[in-house]
Amino acid sequence: MNVEEKTAEVSRTAVTRVSVVKRIGMPALLVVAWYLVYRSLQPVADWLTYSLLGLTKTSHTGSTLNFFVFEVPKVLMLLVIVVFGVGMIRSFFTPERTRAILAGRRESVGNVLAALLGIVTPFCSCSAVPLFMGFVQAGIPLGVTLSFLIAAPMINEVALVLLFGMFGWKVAAIYVSTGLFIAITAGWVIGRLKLERFVEEWVYEFQANAAGFSAEQITWADRVEEGKTAVREIVGKVWPYVVAGIAVGAGIHGYVPQGFMASIMGKSAWWAVPAAVVMGVPMYSNAAGIVPIISALLGKGAALGTALAFMMSVIGLSLPETIILRKVLKMQLIAVFVGVVAFGILIVGYLFNIIF
Repeated sequence: MNVEEKTAEVSRTAVTRVSVVKRIGMPALLVVAWYLVYRSLQPVADWLTYSLLGLTKTSHTGSTLNFFVFEVPKVLMLLVIVVFGVGMIRSFFTPERTRAILAGRRESVGNVLAALLGIVTPFCSCSAVPLFMGFVQAGIPLGVTLSFLIAAPMINEVALVLLFGMFGWKVAAIYVSTGLFIAITAGWVIGRLKLERFVEEWVYEFQANAAGFSAEQITWADRVEEGKTAVREIVGKVWPYVVAGIAVGAGIHGYVPQGFMASIMGKSAWWAVPAAVVMGVPMYSNAAGIVPIISALLGKGAALGTALAFMMSVIGLSLPETIILRKVLKMQLIAVFVGVVAFGILIVGYLFNIIF
């Protein structure tokens, strides 16, 4: 090997080392920086509220402002991390691949898989009709299809991040597990009722895409880009709702008398859970806006089961999705769909009011 070849080899080695440092070192530094900033949020909020502005912890204004200053950056930082990760995971699940995974499964197994896939796939109310049609045309049972359509909006990554940030992993785990239970059970029950006759006839007549399932291949660099895109699109879209929801929650936290919510949303009010579901079913709110309000209500004495029932009915039975599904489902099946899911939410509400 001559001098020029040795020089070229050294240059290639140096470039490779720099590339490795960029790929590994920079993300590691960003994670460390994120952790240090996250740990300092509460001390900074306390200093700003109580030292710089001179407010007291017992004052309504001081309590409200401290809650707001601490919660907004905390939730947004958690949101960025989790949405980035979910964005990468979603790159593995195109609509075609999701259909391929579910097609040909036994119904009970299909309900479980469908609900699990609903958590990580990027589908919302606007995609309900094409997804429903694609699943039906792929031979996926009606109950399995509805398990997916229930889980996809109900178990929302934004709600999961907010619940984790405000209440810890136990409440976040309760949210995921109960959402899965409702999606799996409701889909299974609807499947047993044999309600295919209440699907609009044209859905079955519509020809499935003859091209089959896509086998798109993407690299890890592409998946990282998918994560970044998810952060830009999701966080960029929901941050105003996060701030607005936390602002409302901060007002409740600071000004609503302690224990007031216990009188109308507490365990002693037997009618609180059904009332929460009845109020939540016709409503539609972004998860980012409703969860901070739920957090503040819990802090003022609302029962966990009642609050979860209200949140799940708002997120899981959104009015836009119901209207969109009317294009492919007859009113009888829409009524069964809403009724079964609402009944499952009722059970969850009462159950957690008893346990907690």
